[in-house]
Amino acid sequence: MLLQDKKIAIIGGGPGGLTLARLLQLKGANVKVYERDFNREVRAQGATLDLHYESGLKALEEAGLMDAFNANYRPGADRLRILDENAEIFFDDHNDESTGNFGDEWFRPEIDRGPLRTILLDSLQPNTVVWNSHIVSLESINDSWKIVFENGETVVADIVIGADGARSKIRPFVTPIQPFYSGVTVLEGNIPDSEKNVPKIHNLLKGGKIMSFGDSKTISVSAKGDGSLDFYAGWKTNADWITESGIDFKNSKQVLEWFKKEYFKWDSVWLELFEFDNVTYTPRPLYCMPLDQKWEAQANITIIGDAAHLMPPYAGEGVNMAMLDALQLSESLTNGKFTDLKSAIADYEEEMFTRFAKKGKETMDNTEFMHSPEGLKKLLEMFQQFS
Repeated sequence: MLLQDKKIAIIGGGPGGLTLARLLQLKGANVKVYERDFNREVRAQGATLDLHYESGLKALEEAGLMDAFNANYRPGADRLRILDENAEIFFDDHNDESTGNFGDEWFRPEIDRGPLRTILLDSLQPNTVVWNSHIVSLESINDSWKIVFENGETVVADIVIGADGARSKIRPFVTPIQPFYSGVTVLEGNIPDSEKNVPKIHNLLKGGKIMSFGDSKTISVSAKGDGSLDFYAGWKTNADWITESGIDFKNSKQVLEWFKKEYFKWDSVWLELFEFDNVTYTPRPLYCMPLDQKWEAQANITIIGDAAHLMPPYAGEGVNMAMLDALQLSESLTNGKFTDLKSAIADYEEEMFTRFAKKGKETMDNTEFMHSPEGLKKLLEMFQQFS
């Protein structure tokens, strides 16, 4: 076994890193996950996730976690309404009889990120995750890696796998390739108790999802199991808009004034999202890795998830790609087909490159057309084609 007597360090405790740890432990590997969060309760987990048959759900099935997923996913949360800027509904599947079920290619059940993380954490051996481990440096020592953390701790690992997201500290040790700006920035917010605080949007949402289009802009809204909602306003602007705008994103009145100017063609119903005072706003310029990226594999380090193939969220592939990375990497490392670690890692990376070239193009195409004057029309045509 390639991993016999090897110490594996996974940097990052998101869905990709935790799925990989679970899959490797099932094969008897010695794995630690180093996560920057102080503990498992310290940070509120973000958006609702839809898991796909061929990727996220496939990884959970291989990990033996489908029963736990079935007990925690949110039936009906995948119901979608597509609207224009005037809140006119053009597509609504809330009244359609559900024909999807597990095993169907187009069934994409939704689960909040927090419960998914809990499922994965609870599946690991005790003390697998080392909390409060924010990496600050990595040093190659012979055939191993010395990892230094902000809290002063150091560890030595035989294999390092970066699952540490868009600003990965591991990626520069794998490749110098940098992401490019997609041309779109989003402003993200969360509103607690949506029924009370934003009743108009809550009624439009009906416990599911909203995608709205107008004037080359978007607003997406998702209901969460705790009664809150997440929303994302997306529009085309330059990469430095966050600093150039001069907005204090902790000042809700400044954000509201910006929204009124930027989305002036949109119906007043959307103002409800920005008139609620107690919102923490997070602006995010959206980046994507080059679709033709490649590098030469190494024998003791690689990357998965956003660290490997960051892309915008407009195809719902992020978490699914990360979990499929975990599945494919675990198989390459443990299936017995390879006589050395470099060949096993190269096998995973070649599959990942090919998959990302396809999914990344789909994502960038979606990002472009959704933020065009024809965004609503093209999405409706896409749905009609699928149906």
